[in-house]
Amino acid sequence: MKRLIIVCEGPTESEFCMSILAPILLMKNIYVSSPLVKKSNGGIVSWHNIKRQIEMHLHESNAYVSMLVDFYGIKDSYAFPGWEESKNIVSKGEKLKFLCDMMKKDISSDISSRFIPYMQIHEFESLLFSDINVFKNNFDTDELDFSILERTIREFPNPEDINTRPTLAPSKRLLEAIPGYDKVIYGNCIAVETGLSKIMDKCPLFNQWISHLLSI
Repeated sequence: MKRLIIVCEGPTESEFCMSILAPILLMKNIYVSSPLVKKSNGGIVSWHNIKRQIEMHLHESNAYVSMLVDFYGIKDSYAFPGWEESKNIVSKGEKLKFLCDMMKKDISSDISSRFIPYMQIHEFESLLFSDINVFKNNFDTDELDFSILERTIREFPNPEDINTRPTLAPSKRLLEAIPGYDKVIYGNCIAVETGLSKIMDKCPLFNQWISHLLSI
């Protein structure tokens, strides 16, 4: 059995990996664990710190290592490899591919073949817009303003693009639509009901990442 360690930005991402990804990958004889980013208060940290954690995991019994973090929350001061150069790349997809390639190149060459870098364009909650009808099945009409979800879907070509500024991040839109929304509890319930195949179908960059994980 192969071992896959997915370093996660926060508890929502970690729970998603264990609730949804782990059972499917286990059918491919891939055992998943999802530790949180070290020295973090629920967010991403400098590349220096996360690189050290990634390399530590890569040295653990030939494990594969990936990551589930939010590109939108990374600051210049975190000094991710290729960060300044990436600012000249217009396409978000190409920008993330470039950054992932640069991260992989910055890992020790003797272990980098088992590193599968990945960053979401925006936060985890963007994936939950893959099938907004699922929200109707889980919330009463007096709990949910469905029009906000509909308006969001019309505004963007796919869920991965949902964001324009921090106040309109996917989680903020969900909080507006569902007062009292709990991202860890509700988020993963919605993701489970939506299903991995629907999320992959609607989110092309996420689809590429999962396809890679399934092929290790």
